Amino acid sequence: MGQFSSSIRGKFQRAGTGWRERQLRKIADEAFDRIRTDSHDDRLTFQDLYIAVLYAYNDINKFLPGPHNDPPSKEKLKAMIEEYDINLDGLLDREEFAELMRKLTADTVRSVGQNLLVGLVLVPTLALLAKRATEGVPVVGKVAQRTPNFVYASIVALGVVLVQKPHF
Repeated sequence: MGQFSSSIRGKFQRAGTGWRERQLRKIADEAFDRIRTDSHDDRLTFQDLYIAVLYAYNDINKFLPGPHNDPPSKEKLKAMIEEYDINLDGLLDREEFAELMRKLTADTVRSVGQNLLVGLVLVPTLALLAKRATEGVPVVGKVAQRTPNFVYASIVALGVVLVQKPHF
């Protein structure tokens, strides 16, 4: 049984990774094309690269749930351009840009996946366990018993989100 569940989990992870890779490539290509249309060149200068990364992060923030993901600083991009400029011409072509974006967003995509796992699986499970634990408490127990599970789980999930959100 354990081998079966790990086999299924592996298939879902591979399918999810493929989907993420395709989505990221689509976002990177669209950002590259926006800049390339303006510059009429098939390569990005550093200034073009920075603007393309801003476009890509804007799209990523629209599509991925969770907190806003900040783009890298110009200094970080300057350091990375040397690593991803394979032909050493000081410019990035489409493939070099896609690789750079894959590296930049790896942690973002991973953290969003972990947040979704927590939000969709862990929080509701903990909420139901908390509801069962409070059903025997005087006064609170009667309210907990009358509250539908989905409402109770939603309240707990909202509480978790509010606790995690930084207060300014």
